[in-house]
Amino acid sequence: MSEETLIEVRDLTKDFPVKGGILKRTIGHVKAVDNVSFDIYKGETLGLVGESGCGKTTLGRMLVRLLDPTSGTIHFEGHDVAHLEGRQLKAIRKQMQIIFQDPFSSLDPRTLVGDSIAEGLKIHGVGDADERRQKVTEMLEIVGLEAVHARRFPHEFSGGQRQRIGIARALILRPKFVVADEPVSALDVSVQAQVLNLLRELQGELDLTLLFIAHNLAVVEHISDRVAVMYLGDMVEATERHALYRNPTHPYTRALLSAIPVPNPELRRERVILEGDVPSPLNPPTGCKFHPRCPIACMGVCDVERPQLLQVAGETHHEAACHLRTGAYQHLDPEVRI
Repeated sequence: MSEETLIEVRDLTKDFPVKGGILKRTIGHVKAVDNVSFDIYKGETLGLVGESGCGKTTLGRMLVRLLDPTSGTIHFEGHDVAHLEGRQLKAIRKQMQIIFQDPFSSLDPRTLVGDSIAEGLKIHGVGDADERRQKVTEMLEIVGLEAVHARRFPHEFSGGQRQRIGIARALILRPKFVVADEPVSALDVSVQAQVLNLLRELQGELDLTLLFIAHNLAVVEHISDRVAVMYLGDMVEATERHALYRNPTHPYTRALLSAIPVPNPELRRERVILEGDVPSPLNPPTGCKFHPRCPIACMGVCDVERPQLLQVAGETHHEAACHLRTGAYQHLDPEVRI
């Protein structure tokens, strides 16, 4: 993995309007992604984790422009993807692809697998019909399938095979960046390992950069170089994989890691039980969005001032958004925390 930045995201926001009343007027906005900034380095796998509804998928889809951001910038190799249109956007999409979560619903049940994989080649005018068929055959073999599978329909395959087809479709244009949106969550555990290992092999062979979205931190630990944690549209912690699992800084990250089962009956992990429910993104809390559930929150600070993603003292390349772990409020007496 190099330190060359491939994608630079700054102040990215996505609001979804909420309609109500007889005239269906906008009565509010859901902040799915709220002012997020981060970098993805060339050749790395950045794991993105968090609870369901925290904005992971929305963020991933904005990076490949399946969703238009409300504000902010997405720079890919110097191009501001967030504001490209027409032919310029089409050209950049050839370099940025996505693997969807559900390998069945993401494939057209009435289209042959070979035609689905070749669709990207056809749209971008790559080769003639014979050349496209040859590229499809080569890609099927790369992902562990056979040339004969191109003449079959999606329902004729198992879940693991369908996900391999989804991977082949995403990689057929030989992109530089791929968003893997929970690509193994719908698969059996034994098949998950096969797909994860395949992604790692293909990353080296094809020089890929991955954003790997998941809610299973054990899976993320296996495949990622760095890990970013999201909560209610905010990025609350980001660091290298080993640093996150060895020394989680944000209270939310610690709670997530404490829920990972330990495969040893003689070892017990101290569980961090979060009280309450995840607040509504339609009406998020003031200050730190995590403070209503945080075991160390300090009233007068955490409920008023929104924390920024800052460097953790004594840690290299380790950032957290917590007043009581970084910044000017580290000196507060633990006894005044709630």
